[in-house]
Amino acid sequence: MLKKIAPSQVELGMFVHKLEGSWLKHPFWKSRFVLDDTQTLADLRHSEIDAVVIDISKGRDVEPRPRGEAGEAPVRRVFSPPAQAPSARRRPLVSHDDKPDFASTARTGMAREFGMAQTVAKRGEKLVSKVFLSSRLGKAVNATEVEPVISDIFASVQRNPHAFNGLMRCKRDNQFIYQHSLAVSALMISLGKTMKLGPMMIRSAGMAGLLLDVGIGHLPINLDECDGDYREFGDALLRNHTTLGYDYLRMGGDIPEDVALVALQHHERMDGSGYPAGLKGDQISVLSRMAAICDTYDMLVTDSSRRRGLDPATAIVEMSEMDGKFDPEILSAFVEAVGAYPIGSVVRLASDRLALVVDQDPADHRMPRVRTFYSVALRKMIQPEDIQLAHCFGRDSVTGLADPDAYGIPDFAKLRLRLFTAASKAAG
Repeated sequence: MLKKIAPSQVELGMFVHKLEGSWLKHPFWKSRFVLDDTQTLADLRHSEIDAVVIDISKGRDVEPRPRGEAGEAPVRRVFSPPAQAPSARRRPLVSHDDKPDFASTARTGMAREFGMAQTVAKRGEKLVSKVFLSSRLGKAVNATEVEPVISDIFASVQRNPHAFNGLMRCKRDNQFIYQHSLAVSALMISLGKTMKLGPMMIRSAGMAGLLLDVGIGHLPINLDECDGDYREFGDALLRNHTTLGYDYLRMGGDIPEDVALVALQHHERMDGSGYPAGLKGDQISVLSRMAAICDTYDMLVTDSSRRRGLDPATAIVEMSEMDGKFDPEILSAFVEAVGAYPIGSVVRLASDRLALVVDQDPADHRMPRVRTFYSVALRKMIQPEDIQLAHCFGRDSVTGLADPDAYGIPDFAKLRLRLFTAASKAAG
């Protein structure tokens, strides 16, 4: 049985199941372990994490609370977005090209696009696998091989701006390296559309997202050992992938320079704290500033063997608090693109229910469509109900973010995908 407690409540003998809060705020590489030494106990109590989830079936329970003291799982902090401003008022960061490129595509419903997004994702996985194999073998990647998949992803985003990203967020059975590349590509395209970039630059953004980590294939690591999740090898070994990727993409002379530059600069930060060159502000290309946000977001929300990924809305909060790291104007556009409560987020409603965010309202990213699944008052799963918060006339609203682990909901990753799939079909 899982139980959420404050860091100050941890004791020796407890089994730590999960550490709540940003992975940047604590020194622990493992997220599941028996707390059996005093130094680790002290480090944990004095860390900046929000909460600790313990498994009392595997270790010591917290001391009983005095009678009458509430034991309810806390509601997590939320991002407080400003009122949504019309996208047209955003100051352009670059000059927009007017040359027609992508064909205009009619918008479709979530149900229809969900199925088409699955097909696009499968084709994309094969391409990414081929690119990384080519990288290993020292063969140049051709832009003509990548462009059809970028066009497919762009068309999916055009038909429904959230179906493909929602699929990537809720689908958990892809090898990490494929899922991450496709997710970042789709996020880059969505962000480019929100920023009102021209079609050629959006194409470059999507291609850059797909190829930004291609340098991983040149590192002396065996990706099969970790199911493609190169994060397992640590930053010290991974840092060289930026220069390796840039040199590789330039090798064939076929990949646009602005795309190759993203492979080099996507770990640079606005305050100069990034790598490989410690660039600041406008020294970093616009596409690279976009990629820094999309790449970080997907890294934060994706599970690893050491820790469960953050809830998407929590990741937005974390990134908004990383002062000086990201271009604030582009980050604002990113929040508008994915929503203040992105698809896959778990929210608590005023009606005392937990719900999964399954779609966005195009007029207000603060009022998503949700699918309920759990009653806090009854402490049990309930019959799902779809609610469009922007059109429920105040009968319900988001009061905060919620962690399913704190309510003892088992195997939530599978439940998330079932809820998202069912909601997509119901949307028609």
